[in-house]
Amino acid sequence: MQRMIQTRQVTRSLARTIQHRSRLPVHRLYSHGARQGNPRGIASPWSFLLGAGVTGAGFTLWQFAQPKSQSEKQQSNYADRETMLKGVQAISDALGPESVTMDEEDIELHSYSEVSTSNCATRPVAVVTPKSTAEASVIARICSEYKIPMIPFAGGSSVEGNFTAPYSGLTVDFSQMNQIIAFHEDDLDVVVQPGVNWMDLNEKIKDSGLFVPMDPSPTALVGGMVATNCSGTNAARYGTMKDWVINLTVVLADGTVIKTRHRPRKTSAGYNLTGLFTGSEGTLGMITEITLKLAPVPEKQSVAFATFPTIREAVACTTKIMRQGIPIAAVELMDDVQMGVLNKNGGAGGRTWEEKPTLLFKFSGTPQSIATDIGRVERITSEGGGSAFEFARTEQEMHNLWSARKEAVWAMVAQRPEGTQIWSTDVAVPLSRLPETIDLSKKESGSLGLFSSVLGHVGDGNFHQAVMYNPNDPAQTRAVQECVRKMVHRAVEMEGTVSGEHGIGLGKKECLVEELGPDTIAVMRTLKRSLDPHCLMNPGKVFEP
Repeated sequence: MQRMIQTRQVTRSLARTIQHRSRLPVHRLYSHGARQGNPRGIASPWSFLLGAGVTGAGFTLWQFAQPKSQSEKQQSNYADRETMLKGVQAISDALGPESVTMDEEDIELHSYSEVSTSNCATRPVAVVTPKSTAEASVIARICSEYKIPMIPFAGGSSVEGNFTAPYSGLTVDFSQMNQIIAFHEDDLDVVVQPGVNWMDLNEKIKDSGLFVPMDPSPTALVGGMVATNCSGTNAARYGTMKDWVINLTVVLADGTVIKTRHRPRKTSAGYNLTGLFTGSEGTLGMITEITLKLAPVPEKQSVAFATFPTIREAVACTTKIMRQGIPIAAVELMDDVQMGVLNKNGGAGGRTWEEKPTLLFKFSGTPQSIATDIGRVERITSEGGGSAFEFARTEQEMHNLWSARKEAVWAMVAQRPEGTQIWSTDVAVPLSRLPETIDLSKKESGSLGLFSSVLGHVGDGNFHQAVMYNPNDPAQTRAVQECVRKMVHRAVEMEGTVSGEHGIGLGKKECLVEELGPDTIAVMRTLKRSLDPHCLMNPGKVFEP
């Protein structure tokens, strides 16, 4: 009953604030002329618009066209280091010293990502590891009292700086909240804590014939998957994380605990708070419990691949396959560079690969339906210029073929020269525009004279681009920034999105403004202020405090 009352209070608060404050003064919003409160060290792919510096932490957004006092004013809204440490001590006293660490290696591990350019130099003062919703509530109450920013952390596999600490504060690591709370097999749902790894979950429930169909990084934890609305390779058939979240338990900035709804698969009762927190990147509250829908494990699966003369022909073939309504589970693109990287690492799946643009297909269903679908896809690929079509005849062959896609990122990291960084990000566009935008992005990044590669979940219009560059070379950095600008701007012009599955984080705040416009950002800010008036929840992400 208490949770129901608290949830009603949240929805009423949101309604009141939006009604009275949905339109903010223009000078409070991001624009290309002035951006609010960007401290040194915050990464942005559009830094060139404001004047870019270069640091070992990645692209650096300088305070250009923004009075220095504004940043200092924002920083003064938070506790200084001495006060933060007092708050950390209060949390240690409340939860026990084993729940808190100030070890430098632990702090670094929770602040920096090797596969992201969106890092910053500032670090949290400590890392705290709650073991329950109640403990997370205690942490929030103390941080609210001391004005300490809270940065939720799950698996640490995000690439847009989602778990960095630009205003310092306290990292809240949910990896120890890793229990399956309830499994309702007959209802096709499961209740888990945020620290549960999705692959471990599927392994534990596999005898039921059910599974969570998302397929992101193998290291991803469910809490982070919900917070970033992740998807992965299976999105073409199963959609994204938002389509599988039934309800959430959330700890708000002041320690209030709410549950967004009950457990039926459908409801029209009140605002969709589950959807509000899904994809919010920890900026509205800390997710401590998740109820997920489950899907029946397909009777059979298979994998196939085909190579193409050009990347444009490969992507054009994808749109034809999707237009035919073939119930394909996944369509993944890897360009010629990516296939070469796999070969330099000794191949994948026990083989070397032709170094050509390659499509990998995943099929699921009955043996008869899969055979039919493979035949239809083989015909379309052949008509579209594809060759070397091959499909798995055994389960082992299936895993071997698909391993080429799953090992792609780690193969790139293994080949990264010392002193360079990998810039990696994604966009998504309507399917009909996909061949054009990938072809142009590939040509632009290829003209840099640097390692560049395109890959992605092209079955749902989403692709990723990766470039290796020297962050201490201003010319290389400017060139990569310009490449990013063109890619993102083009996606918006094509009625696409600046982020298909990685969120906004630090890296794409300016891009979000171009996609949504100031009025929409104003509503988002109003929601943020209503739930987190002191901007303690993961500040500096999505938009500035």
